[in-house]
Amino acid sequence: MPSPPPSTPSLSLLLLLFTSSLIGASHGGGIAIYWGQNGNEGTLTSTCATGKYTYVNLAFLYKFGGGQTPQIDLAGHCTSGACTSISNDIRSCQNQGIKVMLSLGGGAGNYSLASQADARNVADYLWNNFLGGTSSSRPLGDAVLDGIDFDIELGSTNYWDDLARYLSDYSKQGKKVYLTAAPQCPYPDSHLGAALNTGLFDYVWVQFYNNPPCQYSSGDISKLTSSWSNWVASINTEKLFLGLPASTEAAGSGYVPPNVLTSQILPVIKMSAKYGGVMLWSKYYDDKNGYSDSIKSSV
Repeated sequence: MPSPPPSTPSLSLLLLLFTSSLIGASHGGGIAIYWGQNGNEGTLTSTCATGKYTYVNLAFLYKFGGGQTPQIDLAGHCTSGACTSISNDIRSCQNQGIKVMLSLGGGAGNYSLASQADARNVADYLWNNFLGGTSSSRPLGDAVLDGIDFDIELGSTNYWDDLARYLSDYSKQGKKVYLTAAPQCPYPDSHLGAALNTGLFDYVWVQFYNNPPCQYSSGDISKLTSSWSNWVASINTEKLFLGLPASTEAAGSGYVPPNVLTSQILPVIKMSAKYGGVMLWSKYYDDKNGYSDSIKSSV
């Protein structure tokens, strides 16, 4: 007798397989937050205790390089010389699995790198005062941060790649030094382009705001998603994050309503294996607007 013809998969099975493939292609992520620039945003301990955030960037070490004495300013919380009390806060966050980074730079400050030697000196300072090294005057006390965040928006565009290499080399001494960055969305970033090309950055949270050519605007997501795709294709990093203002007050432009983010943008960008989550500026504005509460289940 002839063999029976092979069975044809049912329509329901095909739909199930198709749906499963879509689910499998969508990647989950976390929320990164900047903390430190407003005294009314709560303590670092309370920030981490919310359970909302996977990464916290302490903002900012705003003065360094060129032979200057580095200075940290956690505005409203503490300034250089008086911040050692947050060591326990840092450890509390880390004990919950939250990575805590020191953010360099910011939109205001006095920072730059004058040479490769200057980059080496800054790397040594960061290692000894915030990471796994030793110093008699660690600004944040004896807690060991997880890494360094590059939010470089001012000054020279040179030698940031050297700083990244020198910091990365310290990972060879034991505990990994995580490197993160917050470039502007126009690609390549004018300050961090060379540094990002090293491929040494673990997490990159691109600022898709205050940059009209590559941000959300008036119901149009195309510029943002097109820019996202360009970053995904162009950069070698473990995870890429969508950086957004947490309220309309947090930036001059580029605010994305939570419902637009969760229903239109996230379903698109989460298809990338490099998708890491969402970065928000900042804890203070997130508190005021409840942005992370609105998006957390979708991130």
